[in-house]
Amino acid sequence: MILQSLFFYLFSAVTIAAAFMVISARNPVHSVLFLILAFFNSAGLFILLGAEFLAMILVVVYVGAVAVLFLFVVMMLDVDFVEMRQGFLQYLPVGALIGIILLAELIAVLAGVYIAPETAARVAEPTPPLSQMSNTEAIGSLLYTKYVFFFQMAGLVLLVAMIGAIVLTLRHKEGVKRQDVSAQVGRTRDEAIEVVKVKSRQGI
Repeated sequence: MILQSLFFYLFSAVTIAAAFMVISARNPVHSVLFLILAFFNSAGLFILLGAEFLAMILVVVYVGAVAVLFLFVVMMLDVDFVEMRQGFLQYLPVGALIGIILLAELIAVLAGVYIAPETAARVAEPTPPLSQMSNTEAIGSLLYTKYVFFFQMAGLVLLVAMIGAIVLTLRHKEGVKRQDVSAQVGRTRDEAIEVVKVKSRQGI
């Protein structure tokens, strides 16, 4: 029991420190590396809770695919981060307002847990014992039955975030020829072919 508590505090402290470094590091590559560290320690916390399936999903999907892909994208794209930070102050009031709202929600949740713990007990879904259902089957049964609407909404939010990230990072460089499918399909025979009459023994 003491060993589990020590590992819990160790993983929690490293996760919080890594999460803080993700948002405070000036180099985006360093931010991604700290993000990978936070994912690994979060997986350790899941293992301590007995959710080994979530721990493996966190390592395989997020560390092995999302974080590494984001690292390569940041390293390969020619993004001027100095130019992107120039408009930071004009969005600061909106960001501060959103941060205050999220902080108020977290305080309300924590206050509700300590003031009225019976409310959280009624809302929480009891986890079936391992003798009746495996860890993976228990998560799947909850996600696709009781929380299927929230599961689909989370997928929709991720889709919108992916489209927004593509739109924000898309840069059109001048002088680069790009394919215009509508112009190619809509061109006529006179625009596509030019007949040139060349005299005998003369070049064009």
